[in-house]
Amino acid sequence: MKKAIVTGASGGIGGSISQRILELGFYVIGISRNKPEKLLENENFTHIECDLSDEKDTIALCDKLKKENISILINCAGFGKFEPHEELNQRTITQMTFLNLTAPMLLTNALLRDLKKNDGYLINISSIEALRSSKFAGVYSATKAGLKAFSDSLFEECRKSSLSITNINPDMTQSYFYDSLRFDVSDNENEKLYASDIADALEHILKMRKGAVVSEYTIRSLNFGIKKK
Repeated sequence: MKKAIVTGASGGIGGSISQRILELGFYVIGISRNKPEKLLENENFTHIECDLSDEKDTIALCDKLKKENISILINCAGFGKFEPHEELNQRTITQMTFLNLTAPMLLTNALLRDLKKNDGYLINISSIEALRSSKFAGVYSATKAGLKAFSDSLFEECRKSSLSITNINPDMTQSYFYDSLRFDVSDNENEKLYASDIADALEHILKMRKGAVVSEYTIRSLNFGIKKK
């Protein structure tokens, strides 16, 4: 059974993706700070507790995962803080940059040989903010644009292998991502995405002919909407 790693697996997009990959017949190693109790009921799911915003923890995790012979890596963990730049504290900036950008690059570095050998998939969950400029989103947008640039460059680097690399850019998606923010997704279902929409995109990517790659997958809500708290 082929193995997949999903970061941010405890809920939201990462949780939905983990569930979908299990349904597709993969063994899933979920990485998160909190235990995904429902996923742990599946015998083909293993959880590793790790704070991917911490350099020491992340490097230790990379060393551990090198032994797992991974076929799919999905970098999903991330967070955003949307304030005037001068209002952000230094710890928020460094943690957001490490979790959203540095950790995915470190995990990819550790697992890239296996991903190539296994004709695998590297899928980075970026954001619509990687493609546009929004006020109060300078650091978050920079990390997601950096993740997209990393994916694009690595795609060109690996084209002699059978590794498929895709960057997924979701619009506002209903999840716990907004729990600590001053705004949330709209109550109108046409003005938001669901985590299952991102899982649908992932399934499409995995079921495509291996010789064809969707290198960029942007998912938008039909209409625009936002809810202030």
